[in-house]
Amino acid sequence: MGHLRRAGRRTNVALLAVLLAAAATGALAFAAGTPIPARIATLTHGVFGLALVVLVPWKTVIVRRALVMRTTSLILLALIAICIASGLVQVFLGYGVLWRLTPMQIHVGSALLAAPLLISHLRRHRRQRLHRTDLSRRVLLRTGVLAAGAAATYGMLEGIGRLLESTSAIRIATGSHRLGPDAVPATIWLFDEVPAVPTNHYVDVAGSAFTASDLAARSTTVAARLDCTSGWYADAQWTAVNLADLLPGDQLAAAASIEVISVTGYRRRFPAEEAGSLWLATGFQGEPLRAGHGAPVRLVAPNRRGFWWVKWVDAVKLSDVPAWGQPPFPLS
Repeated sequence: MGHLRRAGRRTNVALLAVLLAAAATGALAFAAGTPIPARIATLTHGVFGLALVVLVPWKTVIVRRALVMRTTSLILLALIAICIASGLVQVFLGYGVLWRLTPMQIHVGSALLAAPLLISHLRRHRRQRLHRTDLSRRVLLRTGVLAAGAAATYGMLEGIGRLLESTSAIRIATGSHRLGPDAVPATIWLFDEVPAVPTNHYVDVAGSAFTASDLAARSTTVAARLDCTSGWYADAQWTAVNLADLLPGDQLAAAASIEVISVTGYRRRFPAEEAGSLWLATGFQGEPLRAGHGAPVRLVAPNRRGFWWVKWVDAVKLSDVPAWGQPPFPLS
């Protein structure tokens, strides 16, 4: 127990570094849609999350030394515990809904709520700064042991999941669990509500107007995987027309990006060269789209996470603004 009694400033610095790394890799895991980047981001996020658990005994010693535990510190501790627990539920039990919330929504929501409390905590503990001695051989060795311990724990949990035939053993690279096409929920982003779109609605594609019937007449069947950041994915057949076939070639060649805009105001911007991999869909599994799934027209964007798949498309615009000239995640 002597090594636990030495817990102090470096433990706090390590916790801060691990928390920041977990947040950064969590954001990358949300953004990555292709297998290799997604696997790397998801794995490192899991390891950093478990590193927090490994550091708990040392942090417990520090907490016991405190003369007074502030309410905000206790709430911060509770939120981090909820974040870790909901992440484990998502991994081992899969997608589900409890009180209208999924484990992934609880995981992300608790992390976002913890962020301002963490900032407040740091403002009260300004002594927690890096020193030159923090880069000594002994400290680096301890860091390596911590990383190895977290990685070993991650591997052990993965092994237990496979042994018990848990859903964790069959999730894909992004960490999402499979749903059948018939079970796909009508998810929305943040505060959007399903809008009432008139049946005669048309989509403005670079100045040309197309009704859902116009698009359906030019469509083909496209197999694509919808991988939602809520923690599920579904492989399905979409009735869709390629965006490159609708956009004027000369204007597309001169544009830097393609902006797809929903009737709700939600929007995402794509590199112009990706026009050939983007589709406007009017049908799902051989049936017309339902309102909750984006009817009458939604975007299908293979190899991108679900928040890129704009629903209830109102307009498609060509722009001189580069695709990176937008927040990495929608803010509304």
